[in-house]
Amino acid sequence: MRSVPVDVGRAAERPWHADPVLRLLVTGSLLNGLAFFATLPFLALYLSDISTLSEAGIGLVVGSVALISAVGGAVGGLLTDRLGGTRLIQAGLLVNVLAYTSLALARELTLIVALVCLLGVGRLLTEPAMKKALSLAATGSGEAVFRIRYVTLCVAATVGPLGGAALYAVANWMIFLTPAVIFTGYLALVTARASLLRGLDRRPGDDPAAAGGSWRLAVRDRLLLRVVAAGLVLFLVFSQFESILPLYIKSVRGESALTYFSLLLVLNAALAVAMQWPATRLARRLSQPRLALLGALAFVAAALLFRGLEVHPLLLFAGVVFWTMGEAVLFPMPDTVIHTITPDARKGAYFGLAELRYLGFFLGPVAGGALLGVSASLYFGLMAVTILGTWLLLRDQRLHESRAATPAGAAVPAAPGTARREPTGRPEPTGPRIPGGAAATERATEAGTTTDERRESDDPTETTRTGETTGTAEPTRTAET
Repeated sequence: MRSVPVDVGRAAERPWHADPVLRLLVTGSLLNGLAFFATLPFLALYLSDISTLSEAGIGLVVGSVALISAVGGAVGGLLTDRLGGTRLIQAGLLVNVLAYTSLALARELTLIVALVCLLGVGRLLTEPAMKKALSLAATGSGEAVFRIRYVTLCVAATVGPLGGAALYAVANWMIFLTPAVIFTGYLALVTARASLLRGLDRRPGDDPAAAGGSWRLAVRDRLLLRVVAAGLVLFLVFSQFESILPLYIKSVRGESALTYFSLLLVLNAALAVAMQWPATRLARRLSQPRLALLGALAFVAAALLFRGLEVHPLLLFAGVVFWTMGEAVLFPMPDTVIHTITPDARKGAYFGLAELRYLGFFLGPVAGGALLGVSASLYFGLMAVTILGTWLLLRDQRLHESRAATPAGAAVPAAPGTARREPTGRPEPTGPRIPGGAAATERATEAGTTTDERRESDDPTETTRTGETTGTAEPTRTAET
């Protein structure tokens, strides 16, 4: 049977809900977000009710969840590459079930603090594993999948606190009950459909024993470090919205600040979902560096408009429109870039190391509070300048080169300071098309390629997919602009 060229662009257009694996993972992302946002916004109030901890102590306990997840994400990523994502997801969900159930029953402060820290362990096990699974299951650039994941977080951030508030009004310990039930249900769902996820773990050519070297390669990968730094800068600025901006509103509008900020949150949540369609269209029309610049400029405009609150309150709401625009454009971009530049066998380590960017949620409020204490103009001015760092770090075209096809057998451009990779001379595969579409064809093509051949230096562009080679010498994917 004559082989048929695979049009990667068409494969990428396949809706996510048509894939049972992606449906399972997106559902899990939504459930995970609902559980998180039903509890964490009220955790500080809970600790204040049951203990005599200072505000700083409460902040440290609450912040330990994200801190442990961010710093330990690299460990979770390495374990994902070595043991498989399915096992890590199941282990993380089990940890969450035990931790939330115990929190609902515990009354000793020391035990409660330890269990809150355990929530961070659950996240460091599940987050890199789920992102790797999403990346492996996605087709094309993976942008649509990570945008859908972002939408699930927006929905969860809107619905979760409503449920948490209702439960907290009944009894403060009940905020832990909903997450325990949610994670129990998702653990049962993952266990029942584990065979689907294990299909992603069993990839031709992968060597679990070599996963230990992924960490060394990840920390030496300059392009990956640029993405991590870009995400850190993004979260430094993004964290201001729910931490320091309310303080500025209170300083200007006094007791009405709560009303203003509540309206801002509702508007932000609604716009975040509504803007995904135009953001997706822009992503198809603009190059990724230009898209990053557009997102950064939207944040700049928002910061300047927020400063105008003293002039008129409408400027505050105009600012949140631009803020959400920048959020919709930039938020999914780091995960999309990591999906693009990373070999399948190392995705766990790369996504795990990228969790370090969430440290921005700790550093941002500290720096923002100090700057606002000096001057509001200085605070918003530096916010506008800082966000441009995200664009400066993401504008490197090598981060997005897998969007353009590279002719078969052509030399892959090397990063400055690294050796140029020469054509391998390996003939194009011929024969019947492999069932499973473009992704299966690509995995089969790479089955005979060792990890060292795919990546001889620290330049991730050597992993650029050159088009799906299924019996035709010319790639069928055209460059996106």
